[in-house]
Amino acid sequence: MNSYLTLGAVVLLALLIVLVAAAMLLRRRQTRRGSSLKTLLDLADRLETDLKTCRSGLQQAHAVMSLNPDLPAASEQDAQHAIDAGLRALLQQRLWIRDRSPRASQHELDEAAASMRGTRDRLQPLLKALDQAQTDLNSAMREHIRRESDT
Repeated sequence: MNSYLTLGAVVLLALLIVLVAAAMLLRRRQTRRGSSLKTLLDLADRLETDLKTCRSGLQQAHAVMSLNPDLPAASEQDAQHAIDAGLRALLQQRLWIRDRSPRASQHELDEAAASMRGTRDRLQPLLKALDQAQTDLNSAMREHIRRESDT
């Protein structure tokens, strides 16, 4: 009888270990999934901010250039369409997050996050170039105004 009790205790302990391991694995998976969703939403917010910053910079540059007809006008319409297309694509991504993320695999969540990171990485040099162009344009305008006031 004592050997049956010992065997029962060992089996119960082994079952308990398996259940604890399964619970820990499930908890880890849920934590990773929650972290992935938070990262995905944060990336979407940052990308939206980047796109709106780009739009604002282009509008500001166009406003400055409109004041000086000697400077060639950039294709503001094409740039605006590109930014609007980016915002529409971001909206589609947000809808995917809302509708599909609860059933999406971890791999799909990771791919979506990688795609947004890639988009932001491609947008960053353009934002830096836009910022530099805005700085150069502001300097040129100040120089132009200074020259006009000297004459």
